[in-house]
Amino acid sequence: MRLISRVSGWLLACSVLLLGAQAIAQGLPPELQQAWKSTRLQHGDVSLVVQEIGGPRLIEINPDLPRNPASVMKMVTTWAALSGLGPEYRWRTELLAGRGHHVDQQGSLRGPLYIKASGDPFMTQEEFWFLLRELRLRGIKNLTEVVVDRSIFGQVAIDPNEFDASGDRPYNASPDAMMVGLGAARLIFMPDRVGRKWVPVVDPPLPGVRVVGEVAYSDAVCPGSPSVSAHARQVGGETLIEVAGTAAGSCGEFSIYRLLRPQPDHFEGMFRHLWRELGGTLAKGIRAGKAPADGELIAWADSETLADTIRLINKQSNNVMARVLLLTLAAEKIGRPATPANGAQAALAVLNEQGVDTRGWRIENGSGLSRTERLTAGGLAGMLDAAWRSPLMPEFVSSLAIAGVDGTMRRRLRQDEARGMAHLKTGTLRDARALAGYVLGASGKRYIVVSLANGERATAIRPFDDALIRWLASR
Repeated sequence: MRLISRVSGWLLACSVLLLGAQAIAQGLPPELQQAWKSTRLQHGDVSLVVQEIGGPRLIEINPDLPRNPASVMKMVTTWAALSGLGPEYRWRTELLAGRGHHVDQQGSLRGPLYIKASGDPFMTQEEFWFLLRELRLRGIKNLTEVVVDRSIFGQVAIDPNEFDASGDRPYNASPDAMMVGLGAARLIFMPDRVGRKWVPVVDPPLPGVRVVGEVAYSDAVCPGSPSVSAHARQVGGETLIEVAGTAAGSCGEFSIYRLLRPQPDHFEGMFRHLWRELGGTLAKGIRAGKAPADGELIAWADSETLADTIRLINKQSNNVMARVLLLTLAAEKIGRPATPANGAQAALAVLNEQGVDTRGWRIENGSGLSRTERLTAGGLAGMLDAAWRSPLMPEFVSSLAIAGVDGTMRRRLRQDEARGMAHLKTGTLRDARALAGYVLGASGKRYIVVSLANGERATAIRPFDDALIRWLASR
């Protein structure tokens, strides 16, 4: 009897799930029903909202159920920052000296050089080099010590290994107020065709970093991206980068990026390297501290605009830039030192002022690299509608990846009528897939689409999502 009972229960459960899947399929347009059935997803796995801008909702499934949006969360962070700070907002990194500072004939600066960090999300190594060059142009060559003021942010550093134990991968980079090159080092592989070997070079050349292992050199015709692995680990006081794999010499030089040190250590190594290249000297070292309120400005560097910055964040789905942007919003809207919690508070306040329904939402760091962040499909569709009706709509929409053209959508929908017809943000985590944005139909009508899938079979939603975008593009 127990066996019969268990089998009956199993059959009943399967029947319920099957009926749930069929019910969703029956509520979809005929063109999408087979694509949905092929996913074998159940009603509880998915939240889906499709609506015509200025018109009715065409599809609505679980619109109010909070789900993990993965990197689609970046849409919330970037829109809240764009509308809260404005498209022309810039980050300014300042170099200061104490009041009444003096530079002697040998180019020695009396007292410390202060670097007042602004939380610039994308200061490149080249831009930082130009900033230090401004010191040399002003006759400064010899520094006693450098004091880095990161007080715009609070204690925001994270353990890069915490999320998935891949602490050397750039997507796990910790946020930092004085971040250069996203905190990642570049491992360049240069082909030595005479010696038939690959020569690895670390940029910047950080002390205590060593490359071990070898990448095999192949004479084959370049097959595409080299099949090379690089794993960084700490051994005592050293950082070892273990490399392996094979690369064809005909492919030419290539690079891999890795996190080798915590952000402050990476910055210190880069500062010392670039300052030495410029002919400068540093006597004592680099430490954390506070810039004096009456410090005298010597040089500064302004970032790209926020409108330009969010294009990098959304199209390339950059996690650490999104984290820093949320902290910037907190610093400007709530006060310093900024924290992720204040950033979430600031973002939700901006959206609530716009009438966006944020019930059930949870913002942890604003990047989507989180197991606890939550959005609702209905609320996100409402945010996208508010963004579309805003004067800032062009800046926001242009930050999203174009289907089949660029960003995280460049390899999807390349060969059909949907290519170039949608601006979208993708999201990918274990047990979570998401897609949201805008689609231009053949009739000239525009549509908002939000698709959130959670659970073990979440990856199965992708073919359906692609079919959905094609269907909307053809309308």
